[in-house]
Amino acid sequence: MTGDEAAAKAAGAGSAGPADGRGKPPARVVVVDDQTVVREGIVMLLGLLPGIEVVGAGADGEEAVRLVGELAPDVVLMDLRMPRCDGAEATRRIRAEHPGTQVVVLTTYADDDSLFPALKAGARGYLTKDAGGDEIVRAVEDVLSGDAGLSPRIQRRLLERLSEPEDAASAAPPDGLTARETEVLVLIAEGMSNHEIARALHVSTATVKTHINNLFAKAALKDRAQAVRYAYRHGLIKLDRGSGT
Repeated sequence: MTGDEAAAKAAGAGSAGPADGRGKPPARVVVVDDQTVVREGIVMLLGLLPGIEVVGAGADGEEAVRLVGELAPDVVLMDLRMPRCDGAEATRRIRAEHPGTQVVVLTTYADDDSLFPALKAGARGYLTKDAGGDEIVRAVEDVLSGDAGLSPRIQRRLLERLSEPEDAASAAPPDGLTARETEVLVLIAEGMSNHEIARALHVSTATVKTHINNLFAKAALKDRAQAVRYAYRHGLIKLDRGSGT
């Protein structure tokens, strides 16, 4: 039995949640996560929740799109960072090809580089994997009723983003840098080491290195000194915030 078949079997065996007290049929849900243990754990949890029936499970975005085409679920619980096709791209394809299926992101990541692409792709809900069962049920119900199924943490981040000064929010970063890459660049210009940046942004040092490699490639930078000059030249940091070069 392949991993995909095992996931499908796990989804189909005893995973139908009961209808609610009003006799409303359960929401038909597909679970997508590239980690087998996590995926099977989510399927097991959902099988215990009222008003949810797991009808399928997949390991990446390609499987998500295929399962939605075959099963026409009400909702997909979608991880983001997966091989072959990530969750944002899978969400975009599902919403374009199967508009009757809603997507709720269920992921470890709540940073801007994960949150905003997923929402722009058409996800109606966004939860982190520390969400409880009642929070998942509420998110599923919300997106099916036309509302947004967002955790309080994600709602706060969206409000913070909306409350940012208009000129800062509307200014497009140079050379196609993402918001997080620009943030890392500014911290480099302020003299922070990789370890200090990781601590400030609450991410791993490896993640910081990835952002640095990406922004260096996009901006054609060779070293941190060039990065500092680049940040000043594009007005990303004021002259009195760090040592000029």
